[in-house]
Amino acid sequence: MLPPWFRIRINAIASAPALSRRDGWLKDIARDRWLYLMLLPGVLYFMAFKYLPMYGVVIAFMDYKPYLGFAESPWVGWKHFERFFGEPQFWQLFRNTAVLALYNLIFFFPLPIMLALLLNELRRERFKRFVQTCVYVPHFVSWVVVVGIFYLLFTTEGGVINELIFLLTGERIAFLLEPEWFRTMIVSQQIWKEAGWGTIIFLAALAGVDLQLYEAARIDGANRWHLLWHITLPAIRSTIVILLILRLGNFLDSGFEQIFLMLTSTNREVGEVFDTYVYMRGLTQAQYSYSTAVGLFKSVVGLALVVGANWLARRSGEEGVY
Repeated sequence: MLPPWFRIRINAIASAPALSRRDGWLKDIARDRWLYLMLLPGVLYFMAFKYLPMYGVVIAFMDYKPYLGFAESPWVGWKHFERFFGEPQFWQLFRNTAVLALYNLIFFFPLPIMLALLLNELRRERFKRFVQTCVYVPHFVSWVVVVGIFYLLFTTEGGVINELIFLLTGERIAFLLEPEWFRTMIVSQQIWKEAGWGTIIFLAALAGVDLQLYEAARIDGANRWHLLWHITLPAIRSTIVILLILRLGNFLDSGFEQIFLMLTSTNREVGEVFDTYVYMRGLTQAQYSYSTAVGLFKSVVGLALVVGANWLARRSGEEGVY
């Protein structure tokens, strides 16, 4: 048997790396305590409103009754998912949501990049700040106000745009009622409201580009298009890829408030999406388990798109999200 003093020595040696790692971790926290303190509100927010509520998705597999609670509501397995996929409305909802998402991806996503590139070319700082302020302001306007503005502009009953069209053609177009104009109106509102705000991240990425690269390229005879194509765009390519991956995570999130405010009985066929469907079934009809199953389906699709896009990005040599 080993003597007691020898066993104590061995235990001290074995625990030394763990202690040193713990001490190093505590020293790092103590050194950056103010940064961690600033991080704390964000962590608490996500814990309280994002992660803890995830437990509620279990009711998608229950026949949930509020008076029975989570513990006593009966389990029904995949019943609500089978019902959802068997609904005649499923493919209509999926098509409407996917088409709107594709429109936003094709027409909206590139615009903040283009706008950031244009703003980056402005040399007068005062004018640049003025333009930035003008394009940022719509982000802070609520969707109720945005839809109200579009209503005043495009309504057939005295709308400014329709009055101009009437003066030119003698006809009025029901932009707010006709189904073929619904998606155009939705994407136009999204562009007007959020395109300027989306430039912030890209402008920050452009600020990190080494100016010496531009100077060296100009010496070699490069013009502005060459600088844009060979220096600017490659410098922000990783930012574009990461934001595109994150955008795909919200692919089926069309935005409830905007869609709900724009829906009418005449455009519901092309305007009804998963978000409004969940509202109608979950809140107005109290089908909590069924609407949760629909929301969980959206989340799974978003997760699959993020994982797939991230894998493609890593395969292409980009960093990806993780």
